[in-house]
Amino acid sequence: MDNTTSAQIPAGRATPQWLRAGRNIVRFLLRSPTSAFGLTVLAVLILTAICAPLIATHDPYAQDLTNVLAPPGMAHFFGTDELGRDIFSRIVFGARITLTIIFLVTIVVGPVGLLVGTVAGYHGGKIDVVLMRVTDIFLSFPSLILSLAFVAALGPSLNNAIIAISLTAWPPIARLARAETLTFRAADYIAAARLQGASSARIIWRSIVPMCLPSVLIRLTLNMATVILTAAGLGFLGLGAQPPLPEWGAMIATGRRYMIDSWWLVTFPGLAILCVSLAFNLLGDGLRDALDPKQMNKR
Repeated sequence: MDNTTSAQIPAGRATPQWLRAGRNIVRFLLRSPTSAFGLTVLAVLILTAICAPLIATHDPYAQDLTNVLAPPGMAHFFGTDELGRDIFSRIVFGARITLTIIFLVTIVVGPVGLLVGTVAGYHGGKIDVVLMRVTDIFLSFPSLILSLAFVAALGPSLNNAIIAISLTAWPPIARLARAETLTFRAADYIAAARLQGASSARIIWRSIVPMCLPSVLIRLTLNMATVILTAAGLGFLGLGAQPPLPEWGAMIATGRRYMIDSWWLVTFPGLAILCVSLAFNLLGDGLRDALDPKQMNKR
């Protein structure tokens, strides 16, 4: 009877290992006040971007020339700008632009950096020399300066700013992935895979990439703060999102002319950039601790 009952239990009821690991990481992050803050801000950013039409109190593009530079109050929580547009609503809709930049840069930078680093580290020789010299060329320039050069060549726009940031953000990921690959390349399980006739592409994809993912994920999270600041810098210089898009850096650029008398024009977009950048830094630090093998063994 017992054998029959146990045989009827579906095998798929067991919780997948990746799901258990994800739950443990989230629990670890929530136990740390700094990591919990970063996770909370990221969740708020995502919810704000999704529910922007429900959260915003006004049309972010609607101009009211009879109510320009109004201070914060009940009618306009964060005041209005030089065209009478509601700053709170523009910051809320600006979360969509920020989240779009983060998402698009991540899905480009992560795979490209991981591919370049693992291929260079696994094959070595001339392939390693060529790929790493290209990486060094990109790393030799500050990311903002290099992004400015790319945007100047492509033309000022939000899409071109995303392309420029993506072109400058992958080298640190590639360097890290290469260093991790050099550590694992001489492992016994890699040698066993070679003896079984596995191709280089299969070994990289099935054996090396999974081992590099935790470090790459941490670095990507930490890099998002730089991505946000670079995007805001391009918007501030007029090379990123173009008016009337409510991008936070562009809002600071237009408000700086009135900042002495109308402090709210630059304060609230600046606080939004500060909070999101700080959240990604704190979340990256928390992920580094959560994915530390010593910490994982304790859980």
